[in-house]
Amino acid sequence: MLRHYGKDKFEVFSAGLESSYVHPLAIKTMAESGIDITNQYSKTVNEFLEEDFSYVITVCDSAKERCPVFPGKYNSIHWSIEDPASAVGTESERMKDFRRVRQNILERIDHFISDVHESKS
Repeated sequence: MLRHYGKDKFEVFSAGLESSYVHPLAIKTMAESGIDITNQYSKTVNEFLEEDFSYVITVCDSAKERCPVFPGKYNSIHWSIEDPASAVGTESERMKDFRRVRQNILERIDHFISDVHESKS
């Protein structure tokens, strides 16, 4: 979402603590917003330990606790967001959880983009 809404202002990397898969309901939920993530794949943070970052954003509490320290100086931001992949129920019920999380992340991204833009002005 940051890649999409931040346009060319950010170089975005996404990774988890463990390699997994991109959840089909995440793909479906993002497609509803006009964002195609079908070609995305699961990566681990270990793939990026040599990268220099301006910001490292963690989005779940277990990631914050276990996230490795990246080299260099960067701003660490934590957004406590539940993982919708743990939702149970019918597909329709689980989609509600995915949509709610998508909206939560979108609101945080909007604030993040505004804050970064203001700090550069």
